[in-house]
Amino acid sequence: MYYDMEYRVPYADTDQMGVVYYANYLEYFERSRTEMFRAIGMPYSLMEEKGIILPVSEAHCKYLGSARYDDLLTLRAYIEEYSRVKVKIATEVRRGDEVLARGYVVLACVNRDFRVTRLPEWMAEYCEKCLYPAEEQKK
Repeated sequence: MYYDMEYRVPYADTDQMGVVYYANYLEYFERSRTEMFRAIGMPYSLMEEKGIILPVSEAHCKYLGSARYDDLLTLRAYIEEYSRVKVKIATEVRRGDEVLARGYVVLACVNRDFRVTRLPEWMAEYCEKCLYPAEEQKK
């Protein structure tokens, strides 16, 4: 399953050429995964209350097109995979049917002492709600 949210590009997101500044796409990735987690009932505040923090350990973005001021974008997020200690969340930035950027982040599961820890069972159950494995994406 995947989660879609709409986002209208404000002028502040654009550079001198009038296109969305490249680093903003990673912020779009964050917006979409934050809202995805909230939609499945697992907001970051709940994780933190339970002593789990998910820092980004890896990020990748492939740029395929340019978004501009006032474009209405769809930010699509889904969990591509997860393991005992990490969660890989893929994101697409779309304008209509056109994919403008595609990428992912890998989140490490750490405790309050910033030590890598096992993904709690309750969290794995939530992750299943937005798991969208690669073989499903191709269909």
